[in-house]
Amino acid sequence: MESVEVFTSEGKGRGLKAQKEFLPGDVIFAEPAYAAVVFDSLTHVICHTCFKRQERLHRCGQCKFAYYCDRTCQRAAWLNHKNECSAIKRHGKAPTENIRWELAPRAGAHQQAWGWWERMGRPLGESQMVRPRINCNAFTLSDQRGLQAVGVGIFPNLCQANHDCWPNCTVIFNNGNHEAVRSMFHTQMRIELRALSKISPGDELTVSYVDFLNVSEERRRQLKKQYYFDCTCEHCKKQIKDDLMLAVKEGDHKPSAETVKEVIQFSKDTLEKINKARLEGVYHEVVKLCRDCLKKQEPVLGDTNLYLLRILSIASEVLSYLQMFEEAADYAKRMVDGYMKIYHPNNAQLGMAVMRAGVTHWHAGLIEAGHGMICKAYAILLITHGPSHPITKDLEVMRVQTEMELRMFQQNEFMYYKMREAALKNQKIEVMPEPSNETAPSLFHKKE
Repeated sequence: MESVEVFTSEGKGRGLKAQKEFLPGDVIFAEPAYAAVVFDSLTHVICHTCFKRQERLHRCGQCKFAYYCDRTCQRAAWLNHKNECSAIKRHGKAPTENIRWELAPRAGAHQQAWGWWERMGRPLGESQMVRPRINCNAFTLSDQRGLQAVGVGIFPNLCQANHDCWPNCTVIFNNGNHEAVRSMFHTQMRIELRALSKISPGDELTVSYVDFLNVSEERRRQLKKQYYFDCTCEHCKKQIKDDLMLAVKEGDHKPSAETVKEVIQFSKDTLEKINKARLEGVYHEVVKLCRDCLKKQEPVLGDTNLYLLRILSIASEVLSYLQMFEEAADYAKRMVDGYMKIYHPNNAQLGMAVMRAGVTHWHAGLIEAGHGMICKAYAILLITHGPSHPITKDLEVMRVQTEMELRMFQQNEFMYYKMREAALKNQKIEVMPEPSNETAPSLFHKKE
């Protein structure tokens, strides 16, 4: 925090201000969790120290509840785990994540509270303990690939960063295994505040609490409901980009307001059906619903309309999973073209979407477009995630591989496709991850 000043922001309470210049990709500061817990449903597959997902974890031999990557993670957790461990061992079972959260502050500060929980034999009520304001200040913790929310944590300094729908910073959970993190925090987990654009001394440091891919009215509604404030950022006040997200076809065949209203309602109804089909794992039904919806949308909605982009995103993801890569690539390209006009150029979700589109094109044999997208995604994630983040490292490997294949393609296109065909016959293509109903993990934890 040496380069950051805590100050009182008018109408917002405390905020963070830069005391020096930062460039895109700079880590302004990093912070270990004051308290963090793994979600109940994942306690056996996620390390309780670094929050990495691992196939084989070491279980605590005493309480049989906590799991760790290795002895290093187990030793790093012991100061905080020892009171929890003895209480669970004596009681015979672990409390829920809500109760573990209340008992989780670092350095064994709640030894007395664990004893209280154990003696009572039932969950503590909110009136019985001083509870952190999880709703507004807790951060969602994701796995090492940044694809699944696996826990929740409190970071006292970072939670003072105020919201802006078009922020100059982003927050990234980094559970990379490089030695700098181990030596700095005696554990593998930290959360980083990274600059997205050039920041001058005296500028307030802001992050976005919600996804930008919503019109300003909807973002303000979400912020009011979850975080209890009215957003007054420039993009909300001036409704910047709303016109793009509500775009309709222009020209001689511009649709009527009634037609647009009907197609939007049809899109909303289809998204509900898609969610149901995805939960049931009926992916061919999802594809059919997407195709039918796109037929309705394409003559009416503009290329950047958020309802069109949502259907394109789902269609490309599910078709990739079903290995129908050519059709998926077409939808992914249209989705990325729309996102590039809407999102901040260094937005993490944009980077992840471009990466997925690049991989889809690569699998489809469209090596030129695939390599270009992977390079674009890599440039974005270097800023948003940094070079040591596991997903950036994965992307670097893909960038090198596609560059090599592109050179081969440019030297002899016929030979490239022959070699690719032979390789696919001998080696089963890697299936894309199964589509999830979850969106990308949000920055702040939403307490149900």
